Amino acid sequence: MKVCILGDGLTSLTLAKTLVNLGITVDIFSDKKVKNNNKIQTIGISKNNIDFFDKNILDIKKLLWKIKKIEIYSENLKNENILNFQDKDKLLFSIVRNSDLYNFLFQNLKKNKSIKFKRKINFENLIKKKYKLIFNCDYFHPISKKFFYKKINKDYNSFAYVTTFEHSKLSNNHIASQIFTKKGPLAFLPISPTETSVVYSAKGKIELDLKNLLIRYNTKYNIKKINNILKFKLTSSNLRSYYHKNIIAFGDLLHRLHPLAGQGFNMTIRDIKEISQLILFKQENGLDLDTSICSDFEKNAKSKNYLFSNGVDFIYEIFNFQNKIDNSFISRSIKFLGKNKMINKFFIKFADRGIVI
Repeated sequence: MKVCILGDGLTSLTLAKTLVNLGITVDIFSDKKVKNNNKIQTIGISKNNIDFFDKNILDIKKLLWKIKKIEIYSENLKNENILNFQDKDKLLFSIVRNSDLYNFLFQNLKKNKSIKFKRKINFENLIKKKYKLIFNCDYFHPISKKFFYKKINKDYNSFAYVTTFEHSKLSNNHIASQIFTKKGPLAFLPISPTETSVVYSAKGKIELDLKNLLIRYNTKYNIKKINNILKFKLTSSNLRSYYHKNIIAFGDLLHRLHPLAGQGFNMTIRDIKEISQLILFKQENGLDLDTSICSDFEKNAKSKNYLFSNGVDFIYEIFNFQNKIDNSFISRSIKFLGKNKMINKFFIKFADRGIVI
């Protein structure tokens, strides 16, 4: 039983490893040599997704830096703490470098005889190979422009500034923090006792001096060195149709989120979990992989993904509206609600598991 994956990003490799573990042969098509040495970007993975990853994909515990508490601040309240998320010192989520996870997956996959890395192929030749399923993880592939162009899009008129900085050793560097500044959310995400990553989502097109901003908003770290800064335009999108015949869209092609909640890759892992359960059902019942998997995947995942992505967008718009009216009422209200244990637990569960229907 053979399928193919278009694209060689982190989503592609994670999906490929999942499929190989299910006994499926996989071809990965890409127009460039598989390589990821970008050590600046990091991703957060929720506890529930880590458990799934370790059990069903690959044990990645040694790559992770644990986060046990999240603190939320608001500049409208003079950088006062308005929310704390903590579950009796239990793990909330973990941080990992994109490059570390990518290279770990790639090194494992290249040893596996059930997977082959191939050069990019045109649509006509791809169809001739008669794969059972085609997973399109390539946002810029011609197939994406041909079949997966109808989306619900949003432009935040913002840019994400991403970097890491080195600092004096903190033995308890397991607390992530986010400050809702008047320009946008600024997140500090620890990677190790001596290094922390930063994501600043700022409105406007004016170039920002991120180094001075880190000094201004940082109250915890003795910064020694700030590394290179990456910049990305911020948009969100939700794909209207998840498949075309036996071609399934996947990853960023399905959904893009504002980075304030760090949930982009978590949504992808949940999609992988959904598709693997559908495939496993077919296998256990002696059924062949066919296009019913595509329709079942869209039926099971689309509404949950749409609700979750809109939930993240709603959080962004709440603080964005507060900044427009230059009023601290919303921050004070959130601080009051955050003291309610049930509401606090709901937000923790929402971030950990997504929408559960």
